[in-house]
Amino acid sequence: MNGHIPFRRLHNFRDLGGRTTADGRTVRPGRLFRADSLGKLEGDDWDLFLSLGIRTVIDLRYPWEIEGKGRVPEHPSLAYRNLSIEHRPYDQAALAPSVDPGPYLAARYAEVAADGVAEIRETLELIATADEGPVVFHCASGKDRTGLVAALVLSLLGVPEDAVVEDFTLTERATAALRADWRAANPDRSLTWPGYGHAPAEVMTGFLAGLKSRHGSVEGYVRDALGLDTVFVERLRAALLDGPPTTVPVAPAPLAFRRAAEADLSTLVRLRDEAARWQLTRGIDQWKPGHMTESHFRARLTEGEVWLALHGEQVVGAWELWWSDPAAWGPQPPTAAYVHRLMTDRSTAPPGTGRHMLAEAERRTAAAGRTATRLDCLTDNPRLHTYYRAAGYTPVGRQTVAGGWDGPYTVTLFEKRL
Repeated sequence: MNGHIPFRRLHNFRDLGGRTTADGRTVRPGRLFRADSLGKLEGDDWDLFLSLGIRTVIDLRYPWEIEGKGRVPEHPSLAYRNLSIEHRPYDQAALAPSVDPGPYLAARYAEVAADGVAEIRETLELIATADEGPVVFHCASGKDRTGLVAALVLSLLGVPEDAVVEDFTLTERATAALRADWRAANPDRSLTWPGYGHAPAEVMTGFLAGLKSRHGSVEGYVRDALGLDTVFVERLRAALLDGPPTTVPVAPAPLAFRRAAEADLSTLVRLRDEAARWQLTRGIDQWKPGHMTESHFRARLTEGEVWLALHGEQVVGAWELWWSDPAAWGPQPPTAAYVHRLMTDRSTAPPGTGRHMLAEAERRTAAAGRTATRLDCLTDNPRLHTYYRAAGYTPVGRQTVAGGWDGPYTVTLFEKRL
C-alpha cells in the first residue's frame, strides 16, 4: 500500500488512508495527505489538488523557504498555516559522503521533536480536525519533517510500527525526481551527499527507538512533551479511523525468563524445528528442520547462554546469547552480546513474545556491562530485516559465513546500541 497520487510536478504526494491499526480499524482514506512542496502546484496539478477536497494546508517549512520557493496558491476553500517545526537548519546536500543517513537523520529528527514541541502540538491539533475536511501537511521534499509528523500521527492512531516505517520508506520512489529537482534548482553546486533524498528504514526505526527510550512510547512523548492527553488521542482517532475496533486489545500475561538446562534440550530442538517448518511454509528459506540436534544446544549451554521465555508454566520461546561471534563479526572487543536462534512457539506464544525476548536479551546484555546487542540474518530475508529494524536494530554490514548446510552464505549484520 503506498497511497501515491500522481502529480506532474509533485513527486511525493500520498494519502495516508487505508492502513490497518492493531485493533483492526482502518485509517480513513481521503482525509489526511502528506506531500512535498505545494509551492509547485500549477495547471493540471492544481486542478487535481482541488479535486481532493482538501480544506487545511499545514506548511512545515521555514518562512524563508516559503519566501524563496512559494506556497500553496490561495483559494477560498483552503485554510493555510505555516508551522515551522524545525528550528536548526542544516544543508543535507552539502554533507560529506561518509555521513551515514540512518543515525544522522534520526538524530536530526530527535532535535526537531525536542525543539519544535509548540509547532508539532499545533500541527497535531489541526490534523485532529480532519472530521471538518481533509488535511494535507508538507515540507520541501515531503520526507524529513513530513515523515516525522506522519510517524507520530500513524503511531497515535495505532498503526503497527513496521507499517509506520514502511510509510516512511515510500519516499524512495520519489528520490530520483527529488534529486533531479535539486540539481535543476542549484546548477552551480554539487550534490555531495549520496543520502540526499533517500529514506532508509533505519532512519525512522532509530528515531522511534530514541523517542521510546526517552518517553516510553510515542503516546508518552505526546503526553509529556506536547501536553496532549488521552482525550486528544481519542479525538484524533475519531477523526481519522473508520469503524469500531474489530478486536479487543488484551494485554498479554507477563512473560517470565529463565536459563535453559539439560532437561530442556528436547524442548529447544522442538521449538527450532517448528520454527523452521513455519518459515518454509511461508517461503522463507533460512532454517532447515532437523539441522540442529540436542548436541548443538548442549554445547551452547556450556559455551554461552540459552534462555527460555515462559507464559505461565509453558515454554513459549527461546534464544541463545553469545558473548563473541567471530564467524560472523570477526575478532571484537568485549563490548557486545550476540543473539542467535530467536524462536517462538506460534501456537501458544502471546502477541509480542519475540519483541519481549529481544528486550530481555538487551537487558541481560546491559546487565553484563556491554553496550550493544548484535544479531544477523540471511541477507535475502527481507521479512526478518523489517522485523529487526522495527525493533530498533540498524544494519551495519554484511559477512559471508562458511560452513552452512548448503555451503557458504551471506548474512546482514544488525546492531542496537543500548
